[in-house]
Amino acid sequence: MTKTKKDSFIKGRIKGGYIAIKGFFLLIKQEASIQVQATIAILITIAGFYFHISTTEWIVQILAIGLVMGVEGINTAIEEIADFIHPEHHPKIGLIKDLSAGAVFFTALAAIIIAAIIYIPKL
Repeated sequence: MTKTKKDSFIKGRIKGGYIAIKGFFLLIKQEASIQVQATIAILITIAGFYFHISTTEWIVQILAIGLVMGVEGINTAIEEIADFIHPEHHPKIGLIKDLSAGAVFFTALAAIIIAAIIYIPKL
């Protein structure tokens, strides 16, 4: 049986999905920062149910959670690459790591502001 381009495309997407799920579980299992973010996400989700937030508020909250955790995952990957390329302390590697962490800070700050906008009026 010969492989068609469609077969290889579909198999490639399935394999890509498997790799993404594997990466998701590696992040949750091994990275303390992701574990903290996941705990906060769970608590905020519970708060959403408790305060009966609107559909729009759910959408914004889920987007904020996904953005923070996604950027945190990218930050982790950047740090891993930087450590692999140059394991010893180097000013440029330090700058790269700081910039990457700064991106996480921006998204986390935006998520905190979103949570405040959603939940402070409900208190």
